[in-house]
Amino acid sequence: MDFSLLRNIISRYCAGEENWVDSRTVYIGHKEPPPGAEAYIPQRYPDNRIVSSKLIIDTPTSPVTSGLPLFFVITVTAIKQGYEDWLRHKADCSINECPVDVVQQEKVVRTQSHKLRVGDIVMVREDETFPCDLIFLSSSRDDGTCYVTTTSLDGESSHKTYYAVPDTMAFKTEQEVDSLHATIECEQPQPDLYKFVGRINIYKDKEEPVSRTLGAENLLLRGATLKNTHHIYAVAVYTGMETKMALNYQSKSQKRSAVEKSMNAFLIVYLCILISKAVINTVLKYAWQWSPDRDEPWYNHRTENERQRHVVIRAFTDFLAFMVLFNYIIPVSMYVTVEMQKFLGSYFITWDEEMFDEELGQGAQVNTSDLNEELGQVEYVFTDKTGTLTENNMEFIECCVDGNVYIPHAICNGQILSAASSIDMIDSSPGGYRREYEDLFFRALCLCHTVQVKEEETVDGIKRGIHQGRPTSFYISSSPDEVALVEGMKRLGYTYLRLKDNYMEILNKDDEIERFELLHVLNFDSVRRRMSVIVKSISGEYLMFCKGADSSIFPRVVSGKVEQVKAHVEQNAVEGLRTLCVAYRRLSESEYQEACHYLTEAKLALQDREQRLAQAYDVIERDFVLLGATAVEDRLQEKAADTIESLHKAGIKVWVLTGDKMETAAATCYASKLFRRSTQILELTKKRTKEQSLHDVLFELNRTVLRQRSISGLSVDCLDFGLIIDGATLSAVLKPSQEVSGHGNYREIFLEICRNCSAVLCCRMAPLQKAQIVKLIKSSKEHPITLAVGDGANDVSMILEAHVGIGIMGKEGRQAARNSDYAIPKFKHLKKMLLVHGHYYYIRIAELVQYFFYKNVCFIFPQFLYQFFCGFSQQPLYDTAYLTLYNISFTSLPILLYSLVEQHVTIDTLKREPSLYRDIAKNSLLRWPVFLYWTCLGVFDAVIFFFGAYFLFDNTTFTSNGQLMTTNTQMMFGNWTFGTLIFTVLVFTVTLKLALDTRHWTWINHFVIWGSLLFYVIFSLLWGGIIWPFLNYQRMYYVFMQMLSSGPAWLSIILLITVSLLPDVIKKVLCRAICPTATERAQVSEKLLPGGVAELTPLSFRRSYKGRSTDSTLLHLGAAETLSLHSSSPLPQKLLAHLAEGGGSDLTSLSPYMLRLSGAGFAYYAPGPETPV
Repeated sequence: MDFSLLRNIISRYCAGEENWVDSRTVYIGHKEPPPGAEAYIPQRYPDNRIVSSKLIIDTPTSPVTSGLPLFFVITVTAIKQGYEDWLRHKADCSINECPVDVVQQEKVVRTQSHKLRVGDIVMVREDETFPCDLIFLSSSRDDGTCYVTTTSLDGESSHKTYYAVPDTMAFKTEQEVDSLHATIECEQPQPDLYKFVGRINIYKDKEEPVSRTLGAENLLLRGATLKNTHHIYAVAVYTGMETKMALNYQSKSQKRSAVEKSMNAFLIVYLCILISKAVINTVLKYAWQWSPDRDEPWYNHRTENERQRHVVIRAFTDFLAFMVLFNYIIPVSMYVTVEMQKFLGSYFITWDEEMFDEELGQGAQVNTSDLNEELGQVEYVFTDKTGTLTENNMEFIECCVDGNVYIPHAICNGQILSAASSIDMIDSSPGGYRREYEDLFFRALCLCHTVQVKEEETVDGIKRGIHQGRPTSFYISSSPDEVALVEGMKRLGYTYLRLKDNYMEILNKDDEIERFELLHVLNFDSVRRRMSVIVKSISGEYLMFCKGADSSIFPRVVSGKVEQVKAHVEQNAVEGLRTLCVAYRRLSESEYQEACHYLTEAKLALQDREQRLAQAYDVIERDFVLLGATAVEDRLQEKAADTIESLHKAGIKVWVLTGDKMETAAATCYASKLFRRSTQILELTKKRTKEQSLHDVLFELNRTVLRQRSISGLSVDCLDFGLIIDGATLSAVLKPSQEVSGHGNYREIFLEICRNCSAVLCCRMAPLQKAQIVKLIKSSKEHPITLAVGDGANDVSMILEAHVGIGIMGKEGRQAARNSDYAIPKFKHLKKMLLVHGHYYYIRIAELVQYFFYKNVCFIFPQFLYQFFCGFSQQPLYDTAYLTLYNISFTSLPILLYSLVEQHVTIDTLKREPSLYRDIAKNSLLRWPVFLYWTCLGVFDAVIFFFGAYFLFDNTTFTSNGQLMTTNTQMMFGNWTFGTLIFTVLVFTVTLKLALDTRHWTWINHFVIWGSLLFYVIFSLLWGGIIWPFLNYQRMYYVFMQMLSSGPAWLSIILLITVSLLPDVIKKVLCRAICPTATERAQVSEKLLPGGVAELTPLSFRRSYKGRSTDSTLLHLGAAETLSLHSSSPLPQKLLAHLAEGGGSDLTSLSPYMLRLSGAGFAYYAPGPETPV
């Protein structure tokens, strides 16, 4: 059967669908090609709309038999998730409705972003963001270039140069651009940001079309920003969800927390218990009724047809009846309470004043509240570098020239200098020989770069670059390091002015302009780790200046003060500064011509161009004279290092995933304390895999870490490993074909290496590679909880892939913040987000879940036991009102409030002791042993309730009510009195159990807990004390009052509550005494009085070395107060000797030396005169 017609219909009428081919043809301005040029095939493309909202509603699934609670659960969940999705939809609309300028009929027309179509010609002005992927046609600049920042795409805030199509770069007006008649043939959308293949066919009259190749240098990506260019014209080639930025977004899937998964698992267990109870009761019912004298009682009023119904049908009906009777063991209301707890609890993050940033004027945001408790379970943090860890603001610190250190605006050769705008740094250095080196060094840094100069820039109506009424230059570059170096040279007296007509101009310290002809630029690459320029001075001298990493410069140096410079570089590296070495070489005419020959030959090669250029660079860059080194600081965000250190102490592994260069990223990792100086760095990079095969490198690294792990098991001192991997090597490691190549599973080896490293740096990562790394760790056999944090659109993929995604409201736009689960102003706020909020959320919701299952077992298990005493007749033990209100009114508010405000330890303690986070790791409070303990505790309490009431009920003393024991009085205590007694003990026990677990008491805790118990009593009195006209029968009339009028009833209630709570109290006391957790020890330390010694707290003593002093002894009174005892103080030496000999282990040994504590201070009493301490 031929389905081609059906396929054509679907392709034609389904929006956004087309027959998939390897290329597409774009008709610029939507004009058909000339007749006979080519067949015109209209194609359909998606519009420019971005969609991130889910437009679906997820509801918890639970086997319930009551329609109203289920409807309530679905409604509450739908409202909550619908509201959150509506917020995402609003954010999408704000992007889709952004204004865009489109050229139509020789005019610029303003339209909305989502109305853009493939083929539209767009005009973009300076500082505007590209609305879709565009082919660059022409620019306001004469050279047909424009400068773009791709911060939101790859994390680099540097300026990149893009080039217009040569045949269209001369078009300067809308009329000229609109007259263009051309088509573009290119590949279908690909997620690779750095790759594009296509060609443009330009039609001129009736001539053959002119074809020009298109590459990544012609493609302007959505999300990038136009800089340093007044305006450009470009044609839309990829729109909407086909843009490279959108293709790098991970599909947004519903995230479920570990707590929710545990709830579902526990629910399955309770469902099995429910079915088991129903089956057991059904079987026992028919076993009990098997005897003819135990048939169904006459009062059930069964018809003859019902009695003659098949036994299987009757058994199934009874089974369903028991399911309905016992269905309350399934905590349906728990889902409603959990949803309310998550929704209300999320406001504590937004209300946190410590997470409010004054500069941005914003605080933390919660985009989804489903993952609050997951913040307390994080094991891996994946963070971006630029704009997340750093401020992306580099500063020139110092330089070393021929062994002499120069610090701008500070000290030069031991002399304090004034902070003038231009300082004559060189005059303070004696000797003509050194002066020559200094001149060459400063000229090298002013010439060896790719910096662009701009006179002024208007930002938000304020002109930048205007100083004292006259324009001054400022610098932009593809590397922030280069800008910092050129600005540093400006502060040292040498100013780079501009590049004009291929001549570089600098202003020297004597205010003289020097001109150098720029002949060649040997660009930086991560393998060489250096860059060079060849220039020609006015005098005709050829000079080659080179700057790069010390490891790439020192081997190529033949003279200079290498040892002094090397020592200074090492010192700067220890301080966490980014260092570069500078060298030069004078070239003769023949040497220059030879270098030109090598470079020209390599650049013209069509095959293996990169390899030939690398060989040419290697031949040319040698025999250098070392001039000196520089030190630049990449400023970290405030408290970024402290945050990472706290995360490490909390047992969280931190990985840095960045698109930046390896050297830049590694320096940041050292500065942020991700890597320490003692860390042994393992490199898994393209450079190393060129020297060895990937297989050999992986196995060598694996042997290294495994050998160290075996050694560390025997020794206290063990090496700390850090891994560096780049994007190219990661692609080879994750390549599926490697797994069947016979060399083994590279993924598992890579994961084994990573597990044994304290920190990992992944550099040169594409956005999808970041997501692949996160997914790799997520799917490993440990299934750890992951968190991703970033600030740009290039981080969105990993944010969506991780269990928890956090966006930084930084300088790179709001893409990450919009697509994240949470948004914070600065990286430092991550510490409180995890260690405080996450800790509290998990503790609270874990108690909520376990408590709900516990109180429902206490509630329904007596009903199960009651069936053994009522002939399995499905007779309820409790009144209908009690069944309905138990979970809704009597016990719901206390646990909801507990889950919102409980603090088992203080906020300051959690921030001061990050290791407490380890106590709740791996979902420790919702593991099966803990769950079984709560369930068994519920069963135990239920047995106490039922049989305690049963045996007390059977006692005639109880029923006498203090009067004569008559038969009528005996009858007054029947079925409903028995159930009410059990229910009363139940409500008080489960509420007091929660009160015992509460550590953070406030007035609202007291109001809700005691108010709930009071409400139960008042309700019972009203429910049984009034004849309600709307009830057909009132079986609870006067039952509650009759029960409370009996003194033994009061005694039995108190006794049963005490016996029920006692085992849990004993268990907690024993656990705290025998094997306390770190959290419990912290709780004990918080109990100590701030002004004195807690009772029964022994004194502890230790030596402390604070600052430079080594002779002070700290006398610790519990953990509350500290006495500093200096040997130089007038304290008698007897006490110091007593402490040094180990005395003071008990209070009696200090009896001769009495201590008096007061609010003003401490005083020491020894035999003799008083001596203050």
